[in-house]
Amino acid sequence: MADQDVKMLIERIMAEARTHQSARFSNEIYADEPILKTGRQMQNFLPDQYRKMREISRWQDDPKGGAGRWLSEAELFYRQGLLMADFEDDCPYNGTFKSYFPTYNAMSDRQLRGYFTWRAQVRRGNIEETSTSFAFLYLYELICGIGVDNPRDGYDKIKAFWDAYRAFEPGIDRFARVWLQDYAVFHELDPKLLRDSKTVAFDNALIELRRAARDLAPAPAPSALSPKRRKTSEPTLPLPPDEAHEERLMAAIDALSTYNLNNSRLDRSHHRDLRHVACAVYVRMARYYDTHRKTGIVASLFGEETAMPYTMFASAVFFAPERHEDCEYRLDPIHIYRCQNGFWECMRIHGSRQKSSKLGEIMRACDQRLRLALDPGHPLKEERVPKYLAKIIDEEITAWLSWDAAHQPIKIDIDLSQLGHIRSAAAQTREALLIDEEREDGTLVDVEVAVAERREAEPMADTIAEPVATTTQQDEASEPIISTEQFGVVAPLLAPTPTPADTASALDPAADAYLRALLEQNAAQTASAVAQSGKSEDMLVDTINEALFDLVGDTVIEFSAARPQIIEDYEADVRGYLDHE
Repeated sequence: MADQDVKMLIERIMAEARTHQSARFSNEIYADEPILKTGRQMQNFLPDQYRKMREISRWQDDPKGGAGRWLSEAELFYRQGLLMADFEDDCPYNGTFKSYFPTYNAMSDRQLRGYFTWRAQVRRGNIEETSTSFAFLYLYELICGIGVDNPRDGYDKIKAFWDAYRAFEPGIDRFARVWLQDYAVFHELDPKLLRDSKTVAFDNALIELRRAARDLAPAPAPSALSPKRRKTSEPTLPLPPDEAHEERLMAAIDALSTYNLNNSRLDRSHHRDLRHVACAVYVRMARYYDTHRKTGIVASLFGEETAMPYTMFASAVFFAPERHEDCEYRLDPIHIYRCQNGFWECMRIHGSRQKSSKLGEIMRACDQRLRLALDPGHPLKEERVPKYLAKIIDEEITAWLSWDAAHQPIKIDIDLSQLGHIRSAAAQTREALLIDEEREDGTLVDVEVAVAERREAEPMADTIAEPVATTTQQDEASEPIISTEQFGVVAPLLAPTPTPADTASALDPAADAYLRALLEQNAAQTASAVAQSGKSEDMLVDTINEALFDLVGDTVIEFSAARPQIIEDYEADVRGYLDHE
């Protein structure tokens, strides 16, 4: 009883203090009080709703007769907010209100009246600049469900107010973005509502980087480390380039790198080259991290993916009257919230949520070194980079430029004035190919008519010239040909499609027998074939590798610790070659 008496005494003292503070707002009427009041006197009039709000005590008795309890500031704010949910005032306030965690209790009567006057205008769609603490207090109300019809209505009101008020105070972004996301998670709204948020965009970029590191940069097989195969290894990225995939990866790199390749001068003139080299270098660096570091490149740059305790609306005044039920909410594949027994945790990549300066250094080095090859007139200042990184970049630049140069499209100039010669050559060719029955039946359409019709249906641009074509007199047994003076070559018509055997040099019987013996793993026949060749086994293997290089573009036989063997990847090619011999 003694403790309860002390608490009651404290409450009585606090009530008396509030009475003295608001004495000037007394409702007593004196006989000599004027009927008309000045504007200043009207400002001192306080509606009863404010007094009712002030009367909500922080100390709450237990209705069952047990021990009472003190309300937290958040719960007191929530109870007062419910009471004032529909209240409006008409007493503007031109002063300033500043509070770190603003609540109704932190405001004077005059500031309270000014806030509810301003809030009435906000609810009518007239959002005006005011004290920033008023703006935060309004957002606190919304996340607590005060003045909200349902969760989706609350989400829309938070977003609409944030979008409007950020024009007055951009600093509100830092808090409103988190509160809006927490609100969607807490009320389990559709994650699609947040698909354009910076958090989801950041996560999607991380997902793309991690996918590239996983799918395009697997650990090399032991056989791939053989010195004989290293020179002819597969390209880092597929060629010809998968443009859609490279664009996605480059966009992810730009989103997470402090150096923006999209703003580079080189990107405007050589986008395709810069895109491929940057993506290839990233994949090579992912391989390097997998081989030489304890963690992969994404974890090293941005942190590990793990679950950690999470507080909803941590930087706001928030109170929920009931404990949240257990749930799991997937914001995106690598950002998941879970609630269990009222406690929240968040599983995501916990680390830096900022752009990576390390990734920026790598991308700047790509830009700087590629400019030396493609745009030496506008160089970037060279900065020190690790030797292994410079080597990787230079190798990728060399590989890409070599492939691109070898696959440039052939430019053809067509001389339209020579169409007559082409028609004549085509007619003679057709005539040479017809058999007697086809000539009698008239089953083929005249070539000149077909060429003329196609010319009418598909007119050529005036800027295109047609190649000069002439016919060459031939015997009936000779192969029909068209000579193109533009290219200085003679191309046979209806040339047979080359078989795999046509692409490699012919093997002598001893080499053929040696290959077959290796395929069958017959040591006795292998030795016999070496003896038949009259060469050492090393020389015979070199001869076979040289002959079959055009077939697979690589060494076919390599020396293992025990004996020579055909590389497993090329066994099918060798069998196909031997079968077509």
